[in-house]
Amino acid sequence: MIPTIRPKVDLLSQAFIEKILEEAFVILERQGVFVENSEARALFRKAGTAVDEAHLRVKLTRRLAEECLAATPASITLYDRSGQKEFLVGGDEVHFDPGSAAVKIFDHQAGQERKADTSDLVKFYRLTECLDHIHFQSTGLISGDVPDIIADSYRLFIGLQFCAKPVVTGTFRVGGFRPMFEMLAAVRGGAEELRRKPLAIFDACPSPPLKWSNLTTQSLIDCARAGIPSELISMGMTGATSPVTIAGTLVQHVVENLSGLVICQLAQKGAPVIFGGSPSSFDMRKGTTPMGAIETMMLDMAYSQIGKYLHLPTHAYMGLSDSKICDSQAGLESGIGAVLAALAGINIVSGAGMMNFESSQSLEKLLIDDEICGMAYRLIAGISQRDEPLALPLFENIRPDTQFLTMPHTRTWYRLEHSFPRLADRDTYDAWASLGKKSMAQRAADEVQKLLDRNAPQLAEKKLRKELERIMLADAKTSGVETIPEIKA
Repeated sequence: MIPTIRPKVDLLSQAFIEKILEEAFVILERQGVFVENSEARALFRKAGTAVDEAHLRVKLTRRLAEECLAATPASITLYDRSGQKEFLVGGDEVHFDPGSAAVKIFDHQAGQERKADTSDLVKFYRLTECLDHIHFQSTGLISGDVPDIIADSYRLFIGLQFCAKPVVTGTFRVGGFRPMFEMLAAVRGGAEELRRKPLAIFDACPSPPLKWSNLTTQSLIDCARAGIPSELISMGMTGATSPVTIAGTLVQHVVENLSGLVICQLAQKGAPVIFGGSPSSFDMRKGTTPMGAIETMMLDMAYSQIGKYLHLPTHAYMGLSDSKICDSQAGLESGIGAVLAALAGINIVSGAGMMNFESSQSLEKLLIDDEICGMAYRLIAGISQRDEPLALPLFENIRPDTQFLTMPHTRTWYRLEHSFPRLADRDTYDAWASLGKKSMAQRAADEVQKLLDRNAPQLAEKKLRKELERIMLADAKTSGVETIPEIKA
């Protein structure tokens, strides 16, 4: 049998990658990066790095960066809530998640965005649990019915109860890591078991250009010491907060990711780190950051190729749209992005369900995107040789009226060769019209409700829910919040 070839796309030659890396190392040594966090600067000094305390600037040697690269794992294994199902993050494995964190939800029935509340978060996590091609959950919606000061821990609190999948999350405040860590440890049965079987990834975003804030640096340090993977989210905007060329932005992207990786390794050698980001091709006509622009997708694919060259797990925001509703633009941008991400072999692809420059989440789009992700997975599965010979016996004794519909060969292979979407319309026009002439968005809205009605919430066990509630209430009260909303499944 001839082995199946996995389709793959690369944008950079090896020489181009090495040129980008060479310039990134030069910038690290000559200009360095700005680090607000005093603990991180102390770690740099201990490592023999030049630190300018007056200007909070740290200059990193190439040798230090390469030593830290060598200490960083090439892959990570995540586990679901039960600790039984595992997911490899590395190589060319691809996992989709909804991304983090939309400040609003698109209300399909009202036809407009609004602030989400606890009931929306519950539906969001319940739906994510139902979707086969969305491997990870994320704290992808901010709840408007709790104060901002506890919004980070609260969305994780809801997600851990209603979805069993590994979670991509992050913290908005320096003190936010502790209660979130306690929740994750409670799920896993202790800090050491959480280290052994990671349940979550924490995003950490440098401030472009070349700056690590006190908050994000502290997240890197805390995660490294707890054994929780940090996902580095560099966010350069071409011509605004990074060079206008794609290649120039790639250089900055590498500098920011490498400096973040070094912070993690100085805090804890061997800490898991993911080479990621959410850069964009800045639209100077509108003053916006189009995530659906092809240049944005090219940035994502290129820096992920660099991450693979460095033997690191990779991440990107792709498969999302700048459209405000579930329309043709949403399908166009999300479909192209998800397919290109899969062809690039990006390990974690965030953005399913997201619209409006990462600010809005849609349950209907999340369901549509699950279907898109399924198509992307089918594509990278490639074309297999099912028989030997391929087809010669099927054409023996062929006649003018020969057809393949009833052949045993068709029954054997049909479902293995083909995918069967639940939302894409494959009816005739008359059949489609007889069903109400519904758009894909409307079919998705109907199906979301059916999925929520048919599938009981995959709740964590009662004892664990009580412990999560205790941790959440303690965090709320420490932050001056006396109560949290009632949660209904």
